[in-house]
Amino acid sequence: MSTPRRRIVRPAPQADATVQQRQRRAQRLRGRLVEDRTALARWMSRLKRAFHAVERLQQRVARLDRQLSSLEGP
Repeated sequence: MSTPRRRIVRPAPQADATVQQRQRRAQRLRGRLVEDRTALARWMSRLKRAFHAVERLQQRVARLDRQLSSLEGP
């Protein structure tokens, strides 16, 4: 005669465990947020520097165009 399979009794997840898991996940997310904010600040400073360099070059080119057109015009 075959015996029925034994049933594995597992404890139900406790509220403390889920709270701890949530806290751990929140901590990891906070760490990632700090890293991403510092990376963004670094890229923003580079972007500002590059933007102003392009702006200066555009102004210089426009000034040179005006000077050339005034020399060649009349």
